[in-house]
Amino acid sequence: MLKSKNKVIIIFAQIVIVFSSLVVPQSTDSLFNSELYPFIVDSINLSGNEITEDFIILRELNFSIGDTLTQQNSFYNRERVYSLGIFNHVYFIPSIVESKKILTIELEESWYIYPVPFIDAKENDFKKLSYGMFLRIKNFRGRNEDLTASFALGYDPTFLLSYYNPNLIGKENFFFRSTISYSDASNKSPAANMLLGNNFSQKVVGVRLLIGKRFGLFNRLYLNSGYSYIETPFYIPGINASNNRIDNLVELGIGFEHDTRDLSQFPKNGIFSSFNYSLKGLGFDDISYSAAWFDFRQYQKVFDQLISKWRFASRLTFGEAVPYYDNSILGANERIRGHYFEKFEGNDYYIGSVELYYPIIEELNIDLTFIPIIPDKLLSYRVGFYTQIFAETGLAKYKSEPLAINKFNTGYGLGITLLVLPYQIFRVEVAFNELFESQLIFDLGISF
Repeated sequence: MLKSKNKVIIIFAQIVIVFSSLVVPQSTDSLFNSELYPFIVDSINLSGNEITEDFIILRELNFSIGDTLTQQNSFYNRERVYSLGIFNHVYFIPSIVESKKILTIELEESWYIYPVPFIDAKENDFKKLSYGMFLRIKNFRGRNEDLTASFALGYDPTFLLSYYNPNLIGKENFFFRSTISYSDASNKSPAANMLLGNNFSQKVVGVRLLIGKRFGLFNRLYLNSGYSYIETPFYIPGINASNNRIDNLVELGIGFEHDTRDLSQFPKNGIFSSFNYSLKGLGFDDISYSAAWFDFRQYQKVFDQLISKWRFASRLTFGEAVPYYDNSILGANERIRGHYFEKFEGNDYYIGSVELYYPIIEELNIDLTFIPIIPDKLLSYRVGFYTQIFAETGLAKYKSEPLAINKFNTGYGLGITLLVLPYQIFRVEVAFNELFESQLIFDLGISF
């Protein structure tokens, strides 16, 4: 077993070294090397937004006409516009026309309709395969609205329909999200499995509504509400929150986000923090408890192109009758690399991460529009290739247990990340636990 793990590590390292030696690092600095910086902006022109309304783009800028724009701030704002997720490419081009200093923002809109079949190994277990169709319609009225529908069969059958509007009322910065879902979901709580002696499923029908307002560029305050019909094949206290095998769970909460990140898909600079507190049950069916969630992340350049990021997050529950299906579980939505396939359960959890990453290719624009039949907007990408090292630790505990440092589960490792924006991010990582036992991780999206 140890020899096979060592082989995995050696092969992974060889791939990174060979690829790194073949590719010359590239920088985005060449995109912003105009000698016109800094300059006072006399006019802002938008080009290429065939569908997207102008105000959707302009509301992301931290400067306006009459302000002085530096090269650094130009790059930051370009990444903010790209963070909308509806453009293949974004360029900020300064020029002087008849002594008037003009900033042209050149845009290439991405493809907005995504019917994608998928196969998913739930909990990274190939014995738990789910398959179905994911349909997403982005920016369909030019206001960055998002309509999503999906269904999955096989393990944990699900159906979901979601609508998001970032500008519900004119340009007043009110946003709205609604979601309807159904699932026949396998229990995720190890404690519930131990109590029953075997695994089981629960049918869940849910409706969720969220409405909020953005204040300035960086702050969002919202109210969320929801109702879940949770049907279990039997009644056992703790597995059920009510005195019946069917729980009618009402939820009402409030949340706040502060987000100064440059590129939200893959940040290199800025802070993201969020807090949510939700009342669960509200006394209906004798269900009454609450949950709080906190997340803080910081991204910054260390030197040259080396980027650091760190994170601390926690989920806390309050009340005497928190059901197992709403326990705080590391190994479900949140995972500890090095203990990636393990579950740790409690009323509360805490997780901390730190990571350093460096670009092998910081940004490369790829154009494959010579390929026939496929729409051109699906054949243009912003590609990046990074290598990273990381360490993270986490603990899930019940209220009766002490918060002890020696109880934390820790992992560390290294990996590579491939960005194919605006569509997807791929990660391959080798992680180790405290006993230097290794595991190979294939995942989508950034770690945090």
